[in-house]
Amino acid sequence: MNLFNVRDFEDVAREKLDPVYYDYFAGGAQDEVTVRANEAAFRRLALLPRVLRGVERPTLDVTLLGQAASMPVLLAPTAFHRLAHPAGEAETARAAAGAGVIMMAAMLSTVAVEEVAATGATLWFQLYIQPDLGFTASLVRRAEAAGCKALVVTVDSPALGRGERGDRNNFHDLPPGLHCANLRGDGNVRQVVLSPEVSWKHVDWLRSITSLPIVLKGILHPADAVLAVEHGAAAIIVSNHGGRQLDTTPASVDRLPLIADAVGGRVPLLLDGGVRRGTDVIKALALGARAVAIGRPVMWGLSVAGADGVAKVLTLLRTELLNALTLCGVAAPGEVTRELVIT
Repeated sequence: MNLFNVRDFEDVAREKLDPVYYDYFAGGAQDEVTVRANEAAFRRLALLPRVLRGVERPTLDVTLLGQAASMPVLLAPTAFHRLAHPAGEAETARAAAGAGVIMMAAMLSTVAVEEVAATGATLWFQLYIQPDLGFTASLVRRAEAAGCKALVVTVDSPALGRGERGDRNNFHDLPPGLHCANLRGDGNVRQVVLSPEVSWKHVDWLRSITSLPIVLKGILHPADAVLAVEHGAAAIIVSNHGGRQLDTTPASVDRLPLIADAVGGRVPLLLDGGVRRGTDVIKALALGARAVAIGRPVMWGLSVAGADGVAKVLTLLRTELLNALTLCGVAAPGEVTRELVIT
């Protein structure tokens, strides 16, 4: 099968997936304005290369919160991988381990974090803070015991965004035989609770119960980024939840330079939303990100060919990134500067 870029994978995934499941992965909130904006924003940005730099072949290795990665691309936390492949998140993790990239394991995973960790992938654990703090603490302990290296706290979800594709498809529950494995205990499966009462005091509480670095995911406003630093966040993910929460929020990459200026290098920034090409990765790096995270491209790869499909998606992005860095006259991700990007 000749697949040459991420969009090729999406085309095949659309054919292979149950249309209801494809809509779940591809869709966003309401009119999906933000879903489209994330990709469109990268197209509005242009790369301005330098020439005759005399650099050697670029290297892509980066270190994030003390963890080595083979390139500045992580796997974003996405739910319900067994809708795309029978082995679910464990299959995705095998690809991450083989590629040497960090995977953010989702709280709403259809495979338990312990099984995902058994693949040998470097994991960060994504968490929705629950009103039941005792249960939240138990999830943190499980993540620690499984060897996760950081907690990724999703902060943009005081309520569930309204996905109208799901409404039209009447898709609101997992099919029989699938469940959120991390929420299972004592023979029951808990329901995730999204609460508008979650606040900065909960971030402080979380820091008090774990030594793991805490990454806050879902920040778009510079003032919130400053508060995140003040409350001890080890890193920030600039994100609009892939356009799945509040529709008409701005594209993540459009907010990135403002947040980078506000944070002033005190903590590393990551970005997700709309990354489809190696050139997109460079643009995000130039505007202040240390790395990017990809969500939907992983699901397309998983749907098409399991771990091999995810690995191929990562290989394509790696190849594109190496090529683009070479053409820009840059030897490493850390050497990408803002002057490389114009609008």
